Amino acid sequence: MTARLARTISSLSAVVLTAACTSYYEIPIETPIRPKLDVSSFQRVFVAGFVAGGTEDVDGNLETTRLLRSQLRTKSELRVIDADALPLMDVAFDGREAPPATNGDKPSGPPTIKDDADLEVYEHVFANVDYWKRIGEEYQQPLIVTGTVMFAPQARSGIVQRDQEVYDSFGRRRVVPVRTYMERKGFVLKPKFVFIDGRTGTVLHSENYREEILYNANQTSPALSSYFELMDRLIPSFLSTLSSQRIRGTRILLQ
Repeated sequence: MTARLARTISSLSAVVLTAACTSYYEIPIETPIRPKLDVSSFQRVFVAGFVAGGTEDVDGNLETTRLLRSQLRTKSELRVIDADALPLMDVAFDGREAPPATNGDKPSGPPTIKDDADLEVYEHVFANVDYWKRIGEEYQQPLIVTGTVMFAPQARSGIVQRDQEVYDSFGRRRVVPVRTYMERKGFVLKPKFVFIDGRTGTVLHSENYREEILYNANQTSPALSSYFELMDRLIPSFLSTLSSQRIRGTRILLQ
């Protein structure tokens, strides 16, 4: 029994000594992520504009075009073309039957986009090969980025779980989950990015995204601020379509 105890103590001592002599090193590592779309044959990129709707508080076409161009200038090797955004709603609406007039007024242009169903009227513009080929010839056959942007207010109510601090009779603090009924409001952003080959006018790739943000009913937030906050969440995914991205982390090494 004494010999077994001695061996156990000896083993524990060896473990403690080994641990005491071990050094820990954090090594930074980067993991490359291949782009979803091969753009090596393009030298230029033209963010052409978007069919946008949902709210009049934010110009989804103008703001999205500016933001993506800014991001591509700093985080892409493609040369960004500066030009006016294309009037895609007018292009898609051209030659189609006008919406019915109300109160005897003559309709003056494309119908307003208020929800996802309204966007379907314009989706055909991205399949117009001849149109996009002409645009490509005008801008020296770039990669064309276009699509739709739906940014709209939303309201939601229901049971929400949140953490609440409580203290017992001895003043000790603990956090407990509390379920309460809340009314919340905010915005939902649903962009669709369409990538078109400016040499042929054909669609190379498209992706849909959805992000939302909700606030307490008594909290106010400007629509434009909420738009940029939601776009910040989507930009990394958008960029990963066109260029290699790297995920940074650390690895622990023992010596």
